[in-house]
Amino acid sequence: MDSPARHLHIACVGTYPPRPCGIATFTRDLCDAINVDAGDDRACHIIAINHQKEGYAYSNDVRFEIRQQQAADYRRAADFANVHHYDVLLVEHEYGIFGGDHGEHLLGLLRNVRMPVVATLHTVLPEPDTRMRQVTESVLQCCDRVSVMSQRAAEILETVYDACPDKVCVIPHGIPDLAFVDAGFYKDQFGVEGKTMMLTFGLLSPGKGIEYVIKALPPLVRDHPELVYVIIGATHPNILRQSGESYRHSLQHLAEDLGVLAHIVFDDRYVDLDELCKFLMAADIYVTPSLGEHQIASGTLAYAMGAGKPIIATPYTYAKEMLAEGRGSLVPFRDSEAITCEVEKWLVDPAERLAVGKAAYLHSRDAVWSSVAASYRKVFEEAIHEPCNATQRSSRLVQSSTSPLHAVPEVDLSAFKTMTDDVGIIQHAWYTTPDRNHGYCIDDNARALVVALQAVELTADVVLHGFARRYLSFIHHAYNPDVGRFRNFLSYDRRWLEEEGSEDSHSRALWGLGYTIKLANDEGMRMAAVELFDQAIVAATEFTSPRAWAFALVGVDDYLNRYRGDSEVQRTGQILANRLHRQFVDHTHEDWFWPEHTLTYSCGKLPHALLCSGDWLADDDMIDMGLRSLDWLLDLQTAPAGHLSLIGNRGWYPRDGQKAGFDQQPIEAHALLEACLEAHRITEDDQWFVRARRCFDWFLGRNDLGIAIYNYQTGGCRDGLHADGVNLNEGAESILAWLLSVCAMRSARLIESSRQSSEDLVTSHG
Repeated sequence: MDSPARHLHIACVGTYPPRPCGIATFTRDLCDAINVDAGDDRACHIIAINHQKEGYAYSNDVRFEIRQQQAADYRRAADFANVHHYDVLLVEHEYGIFGGDHGEHLLGLLRNVRMPVVATLHTVLPEPDTRMRQVTESVLQCCDRVSVMSQRAAEILETVYDACPDKVCVIPHGIPDLAFVDAGFYKDQFGVEGKTMMLTFGLLSPGKGIEYVIKALPPLVRDHPELVYVIIGATHPNILRQSGESYRHSLQHLAEDLGVLAHIVFDDRYVDLDELCKFLMAADIYVTPSLGEHQIASGTLAYAMGAGKPIIATPYTYAKEMLAEGRGSLVPFRDSEAITCEVEKWLVDPAERLAVGKAAYLHSRDAVWSSVAASYRKVFEEAIHEPCNATQRSSRLVQSSTSPLHAVPEVDLSAFKTMTDDVGIIQHAWYTTPDRNHGYCIDDNARALVVALQAVELTADVVLHGFARRYLSFIHHAYNPDVGRFRNFLSYDRRWLEEEGSEDSHSRALWGLGYTIKLANDEGMRMAAVELFDQAIVAATEFTSPRAWAFALVGVDDYLNRYRGDSEVQRTGQILANRLHRQFVDHTHEDWFWPEHTLTYSCGKLPHALLCSGDWLADDDMIDMGLRSLDWLLDLQTAPAGHLSLIGNRGWYPRDGQKAGFDQQPIEAHALLEACLEAHRITEDDQWFVRARRCFDWFLGRNDLGIAIYNYQTGGCRDGLHADGVNLNEGAESILAWLLSVCAMRSARLIESSRQSSEDLVTSHG
């Protein structure tokens, strides 16, 4: 009679082949084993995590794909799992494969599924930072069972993360069921017959510590010229994107300098399981010199044990547990001499080498995939019949449906990219088509630079790095060193139309540069931005426009976010902040809380600048002035029905005059939204988040005409709200105001989710 597990259908969340990733390999092997155990080759359906836009050419096992950085995809995956009535959701958890801070996007999936959740935790750190602890504890709360691969990992979960012991089980890392055979049987397949073969395999990255094995080789190959060290594995994709093959090349150069290159084989491939097993069985010694002290799982070490190899490892957590009681040898981290001694010991004593390998092999028999699958089957049954979170799941579903963070569209860069050519972003549009007649301006390219950098963080679209460099190049070209000012307007035929632009455009360029300094991961971009910022900030102290001061101050705030100790920039920022604050103090009255006689454009940027400057200056009066002026601005621009009713640019709003109802501009909604989010960040008062949301909803149709300004079809934004409808042109300023707003809201959404998670944790801990 079939066991109950034969009727289970599992949704498994993780990376999946052909993505080159250790978690992907584990996910496939585990699901294959579960399918065999269930007698059903479709028992497991895969929900795959994609880190690249184009995804992968998956097999039919993959039923749903999640874009790593798209938070909405995780909720959609929950809906997919609920509709298909899976019995269990199995999660292969590793922080780096999920989007958000420490992979917190995953919570959007876990909090919305209606079936039991079982998670395999591939990383458990004993000393997490505050945010990692919060995310991890939130994941644990969502799970009915969690599986780890070592006893030490289970202890950490219980003592560090307060995990319920009843939830935690230890299931070993699965391994193929290999025979214990003589290494010589397979050596001829790899051209190493008659040689002694040391082996390391796995995706290559600096944390692997392979350089210390190479440094151990010179005395070994001198006394044992038959020794060959085989290093199998492609460079880790993340490392490849960041620094190419620099690590592999450094290893090759090191081997050449030490005179051992002829004794090393670099096999730059992601080999399939069958070939990997043959490599393992051909090896005489396996070396895993990882530098990650707290590593609590290692597929490579598990596979080597399953092949009966004598293993030399550094004392990371998993290795200490697995190689205890004579099942291998531990050497200190970064100690080449110790590696030399251990290898030498086994080279001169083959019998000891064989005995250690056999001890490892016998210990690993419970880890063959068939046994691991049976253990998971038992855990699935426990989770179904004794769920830990049924009540919490019901509560989460009710809470999620009433979340104030609903209906924030994804970041769609289609129109943004359409408006950009090889020079920069074009100013105006003829409906939805770039209008080349008006060329470019530094205002829009500075905003575009900020959008590109924000969108990289939210979407992981690496193509945007190239866009960001293009906008930064535009700003650099705009700088006129003869007068120390930025030019603004560039014709389509690449002729500057003035020697210097306005104060406002100069300060918007400073804002773009400051944000680049704050956020850019590319050191070259950051250095270029710093150099230009240092030159251009000098002029700001001579400006007379309050908006110019404000934009410059937002740039200063971003700059100081990274380089807080720069006293020169601090002094300049303090001069501008005090000047702006004094302007408010000298000109505001109870009936007109504003430093000018007319409310015009980008008004929200002034209180925003007071707030962020008051924060880093620790000036409560400045913060209070920012909050009061922002509150006054919003009250003036809130309709009786409660929606945002912006001041129009056909007349603006003079003191003792009439407020112009139209044309309302997207940049006004964006400036107010950013100021509200800054007020929320500083005060943690949720009213400011609600008001930011009101500003955002103006784009989506909660405005005086009830018409959406955002164009869902193109990803663009109409140029304004007129008395008789919308301006159907979609120029750069409007598109950028929308994108800056949606990026800000999505970032704030993540921060708010983090805060709510923290509050949930405090509540749960009583």
